[in-house]
Amino acid sequence: MSATEVLIIFATLVGGLAFFLYGMNAMSSGLEQMAGGKLESTLKKVTRSGGLSFFLGAGITIAIQSSSAMTVMLVGLVNSGILNFADTFSIIMGSHVGTTLTAWILTLSGVSGDNFFLVLLQPSTFAPILAFVGIVLKMVSKKQKRRNLGMILIGFAVLMAGMQMMSNSMSSFKNDPHFLSILTAFKSPVIALLASIAFTGIIQSSAATVAIVQALALSAYATDNPITYQIAIPLVIGANIGTCMTALISSIGTNKNAKRVVAMHIYTNAFGGIIYIIILYIVMLVRPDILNTRISIFGVAVIHSMFNIVNTLLFTPLKKPIVALCRKTIRNDKAEKHTVFLDERLFNNPPIAIMECRRLVNEMADIACKAVVEAINTIYKYDESVIESVKEAEALTDKYEDRLSTYLVKISSKSISPDDSHTVARLLHGINDFERIGDHALNLCQRGTEIKEKNIVFSKEAKEELDVITGALKEIIGITKNSFIKDDTNEASLVEPLEQVIDKLNYEIKDRHVNRLKVGKCTVSLGFVYSDILADYERISDHCSNIAVYTLQQNSERINPHKFLGEVKTSNKEFNREFKMYSAKYAL
Repeated sequence: MSATEVLIIFATLVGGLAFFLYGMNAMSSGLEQMAGGKLESTLKKVTRSGGLSFFLGAGITIAIQSSSAMTVMLVGLVNSGILNFADTFSIIMGSHVGTTLTAWILTLSGVSGDNFFLVLLQPSTFAPILAFVGIVLKMVSKKQKRRNLGMILIGFAVLMAGMQMMSNSMSSFKNDPHFLSILTAFKSPVIALLASIAFTGIIQSSAATVAIVQALALSAYATDNPITYQIAIPLVIGANIGTCMTALISSIGTNKNAKRVVAMHIYTNAFGGIIYIIILYIVMLVRPDILNTRISIFGVAVIHSMFNIVNTLLFTPLKKPIVALCRKTIRNDKAEKHTVFLDERLFNNPPIAIMECRRLVNEMADIACKAVVEAINTIYKYDESVIESVKEAEALTDKYEDRLSTYLVKISSKSISPDDSHTVARLLHGINDFERIGDHALNLCQRGTEIKEKNIVFSKEAKEELDVITGALKEIIGITKNSFIKDDTNEASLVEPLEQVIDKLNYEIKDRHVNRLKVGKCTVSLGFVYSDILADYERISDHCSNIAVYTLQQNSERINPHKFLGEVKTSNKEFNREFKMYSAKYAL
């Protein structure tokens, strides 16, 4: 075989592998988009149940077509504190079984015959049809779900085309003496195992390695030098061990528990591989004729499935010892606190990353709103510990705002659905307003400190007026927080009428304060503090109004607070009724 022929064959093999990996990635992306952000909430609900976790792990891996991607996702979820390390065991075992589906799909390449239905099952027949349907859905459909389905079909067609290219390239080597010498070297299970581990670690896809073994089996099946079980078994086992490299790389810079997830992934595959190789050597000594039998493309899929299913049955009763081994391997000298705020490994699944951001924004909302209530109390009764608590809360909301904003901007640059894009925009708006609410809480603490240091005492009238507007502010804070966290549009609709009442109260109280200044019932220094408190109240209520609008517009295509509020105030009868109700409740 000439150098030119070898180059062409090698290029075809590499091109087929590239097509295979791209097709798998395209399928994974489309399936993840269709799954949406329900994965995180589902994971949280079922992780305590081993059986449900197993099937969930298998199901998600079947969907995203990669056990490595599933493990990387688990590393990110554990690293972010969403899941507990020990609860990932059954999900990992399920993902090992779920990843075998790809090999069974690829067995369609071995279907042959002149029967109409057999011809229809051949990739050369259905792959181009699926590709055409996928392209049409992707280019013509306006609905995101159909576009995602189109991407899945395109990915599957490209994947099958890559498999065919690899098979064709391998068939060209069937009588080459150099290639046959390589296969002879692979007759040593240890060499085959190590070569497969190294190759899978480089390309970071066990499915691709198994697909190449299937391509070898398919191309060499009708020759005098077929791929045997003795060669195929260690290659398949090595692919399962080598796929741990992706998760191992992803664990760099993570906390201890996240690293333990990777250790569990490695131990279950490596121990199973060692056991299989030992059994293989025993069979080679006792009945070598069995292993020298040629293997078909279907046989490769059977070996792949058996390895992972038997591993699951073997290690499931040993969950506690394996978890203990992972803890012992990666030790904690001290009780490790959860310090990771957000994990960029979740970018592999944007819907889950967005759900995690939503959870953290809800935490931020709770911190900011509690800080306001505590700060208000310092105006009435000075407490140094409360002021320190508000300062810590304000610093924390700044941290939330900084990291969440950066994280969400990065997510928005990914390929996300219109619904997810709208959620990101809403969260970014909300983060800014909650951070500003935290700032005003700190301002109110400073007013409380000033009242304490200057020994300021408000007049009876001023105190009564302040009590009224303070009651209104506390109510609007509570409504805003609850409606945002619960996505309650009914409760959110109460915020704007109450905000208008607070604006009205602010204007009236300031007017009364000026009148007291004129007749000498109030001092200038007291007046400054009083005015500053009212200004902070007004700004807090404005931010509450903005947040409520984001909740009310969660189903709108675009967020436009000013236009939305203008329409509400001019044409909404409910708004007028609620405004009158709050005006009566908080009358001076």
